[in-house]
Amino acid sequence: MEREALTIRFPADLLAKARKLKQGSESFNDLIVEALEHEVRRRRGWAAHQRIIARSETVKAKIGIQSASTDLIRSLREDAGRHD
Repeated sequence: MEREALTIRFPADLLAKARKLKQGSESFNDLIVEALEHEVRRRRGWAAHQRIIARSETVKAKIGIQSASTDLIRSLREDAGRHD
């Protein structure tokens, strides 16, 4: 992975906590990179979740709430209507 230099100013207490958490041979830079990668994944997941909710609301507005399929699935599992 190509790296680019960046200067970041952290609150002193957060920096002290982060330094205490890093593993013995782990570089502080690696700790920060891993934390940032985790946050990027979390935010992408949250954005996808929000898109799913919005799409669900759009579908609900267009066609209403669908009936539950639980009974249909249960009957299929119990071989009702199967033609094997």
